[in-house]
Amino acid sequence: MPHRLPVPPSAGRPSGMRPDRHEPPLPRLEPTAAHRHSTNTWRRRTLLRLAGASAIGIPAIATLAACAEDDTVHAPDPLAAQEVLARADAAAATAAIALAPQSNAALNTIATERTAHADALRTEIDRVIGVYGDGTTPVRRTGALTVPGPDGSPVPAAEVETVSAQPTTVAQLRDQLVRSQQSAAELARTESGYRAGLLASISAACATQAGVLLT
Repeated sequence: MPHRLPVPPSAGRPSGMRPDRHEPPLPRLEPTAAHRHSTNTWRRRTLLRLAGASAIGIPAIATLAACAEDDTVHAPDPLAAQEVLARADAAAATAAIALAPQSNAALNTIATERTAHADALRTEIDRVIGVYGDGTTPVRRTGALTVPGPDGSPVPAAEVETVSAQPTTVAQLRDQLVRSQQSAAELARTESGYRAGLLASISAACATQAGVLLT
């Protein structure tokens, strides 16, 4: 059986005792002038404190609302375009298997490696943005993202992602990897430290994929 705590007896008279009917009523005390003055003073001070708290709270709420409605548009991270290219190459390598099943092993390797490149780039992008105490990533508005197109001119990232899902020949994939290799190498020259090393490694991997795996 569950243990129940005893219910405390009612305050004042012990339970079981009948009230004394002959007990005289308590006299009614009228508040003195000093008591009325003290009560009115306490009420005025309470109202003033509440008014002061409200006056302070309004600017604080307005500041928080302004922070929550930050409309700043940030420039895309330089690595964001490389991430799009890496995922587009991985999708194109997977799509090329349908036209070149004999190159299945090489194409799967390229798709796996380029996906790993994209994940490494995304990890670095998120590291720079930072995270909140609960592990979530801040939401930042960024401008339109473009990537190098087949002729070298910038094109919207969404366009590259759409085209990469279509069946691709091995020759087309090779050219795409060469462009990705050149783009990563050029960006590596403008970066430093870990970012430069990451881009240089990606560029070298793309060169090997295009020049060795797809020959």
